[in-house]
Amino acid sequence: MCHRRKAHSIASRTFLTEDDVDPERYYATYTIAVFFQSGAIYDRKDFVPCDFRLVGLHRAAGYILGVDPAEVPSRIAIADDRKPPEQPYVCIAVQSMLQSKYWNNPTRWGEIVGFLKQAGCRVVCIDQKRTRQRAGLDPIPNGAEDETGDRPLVERARWLKHAEFFIGLSSGLSWFAWAVGTPVVMISGLTHPRTEFATPFRVINYHVCNSCWNDPLARYMRDDFLTCPRHKDTPRQFECTRLITAEQVKAVIRTIPGFGTST
Repeated sequence: MCHRRKAHSIASRTFLTEDDVDPERYYATYTIAVFFQSGAIYDRKDFVPCDFRLVGLHRAAGYILGVDPAEVPSRIAIADDRKPPEQPYVCIAVQSMLQSKYWNNPTRWGEIVGFLKQAGCRVVCIDQKRTRQRAGLDPIPNGAEDETGDRPLVERARWLKHAEFFIGLSSGLSWFAWAVGTPVVMISGLTHPRTEFATPFRVINYHVCNSCWNDPLARYMRDDFLTCPRHKDTPRQFECTRLITAEQVKAVIRTIPGFGTST
């Protein structure tokens, strides 16, 4: 059966919008950003001392600020900390802003949902969008419960905190799950593991094309939904995730402490 985890202590932080910052109160301000540039590594050294493709998205912030770049998850306080359903459940998120970030294996999510439910877990989809905006493709997997929609982030944090684990892509919800202390099964071939936070439950297929996001010579077109820098419009397009099988994901899930192995 699915396992239950102990709650973690949480500390609060104060966030301000750029308009609310009073420059006279601070000796310096920093631009925390990444810059895309085709070809060689960018030359915006006045803003970014290290290429985020080489050090990772979050560690790049440490280099910008001149502090220890070692990753440390945020601590998020949740006012309403009640567990949503009583039964053990797993959160999933299947949508993304680019096709290359999707899990493009055709049998993908349906098999995983069935696998989790057979192990005694409810499966809850917490994407913002129920389907991809383009032609209504990639809907919620059959068998998953629908908790999609424009929900407050504090509600998402509550669902994630009490989940047995989260299964997602290289996306913001994976980072959010990590921040609230939930184990993250991340399915990604577009990004090299150093791009995101460390998780022992990473799923990537190194035997096919992978990690083009981290290749300074690959021209990654963020405005092209079908961008695939090395193999666009060829039979190998999106093979980085298309050739990640449901069995590979199941094998990683089985390594999560407390998860039952019966299928």
